[in-house]
Amino acid sequence: MNRLLLAAVVIVMSVCVLAPQAGAADHSDQKAILVTGTSTGIGLAELDAIENIKAVRLDVTKQDDIDAAVELIESEGRGLWGLVNNAGVAVTGPAHQIEHNDLHFVFSVNVAGVASVTRAFAPFIIEAQGRIATTGSIAGTLSSRGMAVYSMSKHAMEAFTDSLAADLADTGVSVSVIEPGNYKSHIRRTVVGRVAEQIKASGREVTEEEKAAFAQTAERELSYKEPDEVSDAFLHALFSDEPKRRYMVVPNEQEARRTIGKQIEELVQLNDWQAYSYSRDELVEMLD
Repeated sequence: MNRLLLAAVVIVMSVCVLAPQAGAADHSDQKAILVTGTSTGIGLAELDAIENIKAVRLDVTKQDDIDAAVELIESEGRGLWGLVNNAGVAVTGPAHQIEHNDLHFVFSVNVAGVASVTRAFAPFIIEAQGRIATTGSIAGTLSSRGMAVYSMSKHAMEAFTDSLAADLADTGVSVSVIEPGNYKSHIRRTVVGRVAEQIKASGREVTEEEKAAFAQTAERELSYKEPDEVSDAFLHALFSDEPKRRYMVVPNEQEARRTIGKQIEELVQLNDWQAYSYSRDELVEMLD
């Protein structure tokens, strides 16, 4: 970590951070990393271990802010080794009752924001033959009740990662997606706050039952593990000689089993109704 030059960008409408290595006489051996979504939660855990950070405002949904961050990197003259797409938001609600505003809110950050930031900084990463890592989620595999919009956005990161890796295969750039389970993150508080605002905007007061549900969500958040293991996965993706395409990082075996089990369930469903179905032995041979 002592050779890391960090540029960090926090979740929508926050800050961009660029930090020189403490005590370095020159910058020839430093690597710059741009990290979005660092104001709280998983992104903040990345910053806690780094010294000498200076901040600049960035909203991943605003092209002017992204362009300003590009100019900042250019003005520093050190290039960019890595990009971590970590900014993210969520909303909850039934899939058949999705509000357009909620859909746009989540996709503008979790999907369009990732694409815009990647497009802007890809030339730096390609020149450095560096790394791009994006925060996905096991929710991109486990689509649960009330989480349609968030799961849709994280499933999009699966496709984005694979296509981006293919597009950059000849450039020397490594592309990864880190897929956390339930760790401490302020994203749930953001969800609760947005729901409360929508209720008030509708002209009614938040009920006692709703207040209790919000409190329960906050209390459950406090019981989750700190996201140190997620940070470790990002560091491996950024600096290992053998970075992986996917990093599933979960706090317990139950979440691992649910996620892997869901992938197997989908495999069985895909194989069941098609002209070229494979036998169990053939599927096991493919797995081997």
